[in-house]
Amino acid sequence: MNPGLYFAIGRKAGDLLYKDYAQPQPLQIRYQSYDWSFDFSCQIEEVLPGLNTVFRVVVPDSSQAELQYLRDYVGFSAGIGLKANSAHGFDPIANISGVIGSTVVSLGADLGIDITTRTLNKFSAGLSLNSAFLIASMTLSDSCDSVKASVYHPLNPPTMTAIAAELKHRISRDATTLTFGAQHALLPYTLVKARMNTDGKVSAVLRQEIWQRFYVSIAGELDLRDNNSIPRIGLSMAIKH
Repeated sequence: MNPGLYFAIGRKAGDLLYKDYAQPQPLQIRYQSYDWSFDFSCQIEEVLPGLNTVFRVVVPDSSQAELQYLRDYVGFSAGIGLKANSAHGFDPIANISGVIGSTVVSLGADLGIDITTRTLNKFSAGLSLNSAFLIASMTLSDSCDSVKASVYHPLNPPTMTAIAAELKHRISRDATTLTFGAQHALLPYTLVKARMNTDGKVSAVLRQEIWQRFYVSIAGELDLRDNNSIPRIGLSMAIKH
């Protein structure tokens, strides 16, 4: 009956609409016309009853160590790490998040603290409603500047067929974007995803499992509103356990 962790709020819709697509990390290493980054994470479960540890390194962007605690009706995580800044250095940061509720309904918040300046540099809160046929969520993020609502609807779980939609409003810019997408497994080891948003961007992903737990994804994106737009193509590889 535990509600999970804060990052799980809206995760199903977020993974369908954004995971593996050709979008860069906040900071990348550029060589000629190529950008690259490396993301490594490791989770050790049940160090103590209900307590997990997570280590993550994103080269050259950040690194973090995190403790996660899960119990009935409560999920809590706390982490500390380093994040790259615009001056090509790193700032120490701390992150705390908590969720209360159940597997049906949950409410949570996430706080990020800049240790150097001792200021709160990130705040978000979210609500999630879960059922077998629909997962819906609403979050307030970007220091209360963004409101986002998302829904995820599985159509045929054996073939991973599902649809999702996200409505995001930026208060400071008075701008609203609607994104919708779908996914389907053509073969047991081949997943295809596509999405489109009201900003005129169309994207697609082909993910193939080459060996057991080794995945290769090819993604592309095109801006239909820009006649001079050059399609973006990305390649990613992942080993998952």
